[in-house]
Amino acid sequence: YQKRWVKLDADYLRYFDSEKDTYSKRLIPVSSISRVASIGDQKFEVVTNNRNFVFRAENDADRNEWIWTLQQIAEERKSKAAERKLMSSATDSAIELASKSGFLELRGFKHKLFVVVAGDKVFLYKNAEDYRLGIGITYIEMNVGNVKEVDRRGFDLTTPYKIFSFSADSEQEKEEWVEAMQQSIAEALSNSEVAKRIWAVESNRFCADCGSPRPDWASINLCVVICKRCAGEHRGLGPGITKVRSLKMDRKVWTEELIELFQQFGNMMANQFWAANVPPSETIGPASGSQERRRFLIAKYREGKYRRYHPLFGNQEELDRALCAAVTTSDLAETQALLFCGASVTCDTGDPQCPTPLALAERSGQRLQMEFLLHNKTSVGAAGVLRLVWWVLWGGQSSGGLVSALLCCAEFSRRWCMLQDGVLSYYENDRNAVPNGEIRVEEIVCLPLCSCRAWHSCSGTHEGGQDGTSTFEVYTEADRLYLFGLESPDSAQEWLKSIAKSFVHPHAEELLALDFERLGRLHYKGGLTLERAQEGWFALVGSTLHVCSEDGRRQEPLQLRKLQELCECPCPAGRTPWLGGRACPPNPALGHAGRTLYIQGERKLDFLGWVHAIQKAAGSSGDTLSEQQLTESDVPLLVDRCIDYITQCGMGLTSEGIYRKSGQNSKTTSLLEVLQRDARRVCLKEGEHQVDDVANTLKRFFRDLGDGLFTRRWAPDWLWVTALEDEEAKVGKYRQLLAALPPVNRATLKALINHLFRVQCFSGENQMNTHNLAIVFGPTLFQTDGKDYKAGRVVEDLISHYVEIFNVNDQEMKKQQDEITAIMKMREASSSGTQQAGDFICTVYLEEKKTETEQHVKVSATMTAEELTFEILDRRKIVMKEKDYWSCFEVNEREEA
Repeated sequence: YQKRWVKLDADYLRYFDSEKDTYSKRLIPVSSISRVASIGDQKFEVVTNNRNFVFRAENDADRNEWIWTLQQIAEERKSKAAERKLMSSATDSAIELASKSGFLELRGFKHKLFVVVAGDKVFLYKNAEDYRLGIGITYIEMNVGNVKEVDRRGFDLTTPYKIFSFSADSEQEKEEWVEAMQQSIAEALSNSEVAKRIWAVESNRFCADCGSPRPDWASINLCVVICKRCAGEHRGLGPGITKVRSLKMDRKVWTEELIELFQQFGNMMANQFWAANVPPSETIGPASGSQERRRFLIAKYREGKYRRYHPLFGNQEELDRALCAAVTTSDLAETQALLFCGASVTCDTGDPQCPTPLALAERSGQRLQMEFLLHNKTSVGAAGVLRLVWWVLWGGQSSGGLVSALLCCAEFSRRWCMLQDGVLSYYENDRNAVPNGEIRVEEIVCLPLCSCRAWHSCSGTHEGGQDGTSTFEVYTEADRLYLFGLESPDSAQEWLKSIAKSFVHPHAEELLALDFERLGRLHYKGGLTLERAQEGWFALVGSTLHVCSEDGRRQEPLQLRKLQELCECPCPAGRTPWLGGRACPPNPALGHAGRTLYIQGERKLDFLGWVHAIQKAAGSSGDTLSEQQLTESDVPLLVDRCIDYITQCGMGLTSEGIYRKSGQNSKTTSLLEVLQRDARRVCLKEGEHQVDDVANTLKRFFRDLGDGLFTRRWAPDWLWVTALEDEEAKVGKYRQLLAALPPVNRATLKALINHLFRVQCFSGENQMNTHNLAIVFGPTLFQTDGKDYKAGRVVEDLISHYVEIFNVNDQEMKKQQDEITAIMKMREASSSGTQQAGDFICTVYLEEKKTETEQHVKVSATMTAEELTFEILDRRKIVMKEKDYWSCFEVNEREEA
């Protein structure tokens, strides 16, 4: 017998390792218990339909109480034949409830477990047979759960009591499990009160679009109740057409007025307008597929194909006047018909006291009219800037052409647009034969895809936050900017790609396959051809700039976060300035050297757009390591700046209590902010910046780092390694974990430990040996409170076994030892007074920038380039011949010289 803590509740008999545990070792459904009997001193047997369990209590009194309680439950089940039948088919019920089941690996278990997602719980079983019998390990209540993907096949189910780390057989399988568990969480957190009140209206008990029963989603501006599958397709239409919310989860949106609106409106009234003329052949049902639903919903709501037209349709002035009258009454159906046939929700009422229909409804005390207008404020129009009426798109589409309803912000009005034969034309409406204007594609120089926020700031009067229009811009050779907007991101992307195909040169067509944010033609020069600029095609994708030359050659993409320098170069008056940047390719391991590139836009407007986009892409975009500005070796520039300063400045590595002593908090905060904003522009100088302030900045960066240096996924494994007693096994495990880290995390960890290894070499002066550094950096890097000694042990192991864990070869080690020796000699010279002012250590490369060609030289204030050249040649035993010509160059890599 093993001592276990046993719990009995209404559903399960469970036993645990201890009373403090939240999750059981085994659970037995109460419904499966058929008999309970005493089998001797202190022992009793629980008999289920398929298996027997023997328990032993601490004394006979406890045993008798357990037997009596369990027998009561068994008798209750026997007295109810229906429930007894349910007991015998408990497995069938469980299978019906399960939304996802199958085998998963779970950290801590040798074999795969059979996992079941059912309702608002996740059940764990040893195998499928136990699942069939109903005998499980434990269940997890998802009202306290959170699901997070951690790698290609792994995901974590996190609760306040434990983290369950699962691994699926494939990436697709993982995504299905994550989705199923997220749905389980949503169900656990849902509230059915709103749904019950809205379902009180009979027509609301079935989806307004496909007729599925018990729909628990709604479009709050269209006032229709819809099922989950139709809700997914509604989202694809965009918030400009339909705003989807859950009846059970989005509690805050469901005000008393909105609930009353749905009770009075109902799916019946909505469909009398939207589905007045649906041909039987085009209807959809609960079993319809996604493509069928999407086609039907686009026709129903975006195109208004089946709607009942208002008699005033087409007469804008009369529509607006009728709307102003309707909102003062309780006739919601009339308001619906007017709004969705073109009346403007923000039209001028002619009444200075109540300038909008919303104000009229408020004065008239029409609460539900106000609620309906408020939810359609952004979808129907805003102060005349966007005229979002519902268009029936017919005709006009032909092969090689693209026709749709676009918003042309050049005139701040709705225009019918057509792209055909190399011309983008925009018309007053789809019935006009003569366009209001045209843009020839050969005149286009740039196409940026804008964010919704950019559109709002342009229009100025549009409200609703992100519930706006998806937009893109068109820049032309005439230095004009056109802003176009559509109701959904997919439509905007389709137009953008179509226009791009028409104006991009065939040599650069491969750029069209990219998910670019900005595409255009620019003049550029670089390398050894600075005397002549050539035309090229540029595509900005995230933080990468892709370049295709005029002869069709695709150049190595530029990783903008690795830019070493970015500056604007002057130009003669009247000409667009050049933007110069010195960058590294995305994969420095290929052996490409960094290169300087100068680009120039066609016109000033276009150029400024590129400058802003490149500056944004070249900056830090978040708080994780991969989102920082990086060096060529994938180390955040901020980290490199701090380490470099502490290494090079006079008292850096030898400063007593380095990293243990805190700098000034205000200076640390200020320095961290400027470094995170743009580390390229920061030059740390001795005298201006104190060593302890810089050291504190580095520590705070790692402590506040999103996801941490070791990542939340792998940090527990690093801490676990400290328990290994065999040093060789420990080093091997550390190397495995190092290889599992993302490349930027791996490079940063190596750079930091390399630095700390140097620091402890001077422990005689700075009093910071390996152990002391570990005490400081353990809690910092693992972002803990310092109570867990394991964090410090990890850092101490990494410094002590730096060479083995990071696979440091002899050349790297020799370089490091040379640098340490040079620093120590400088310290000795400084203390003896023999060092001249201005002496510093310089790394010099002979012909190529390679590890094997570098030399560390002490450069005095009086040393000339000739003397430096001769010293390097002497060191390498190179004899100068008569016609040899050697020169010495200073390379400014970080804008510091």
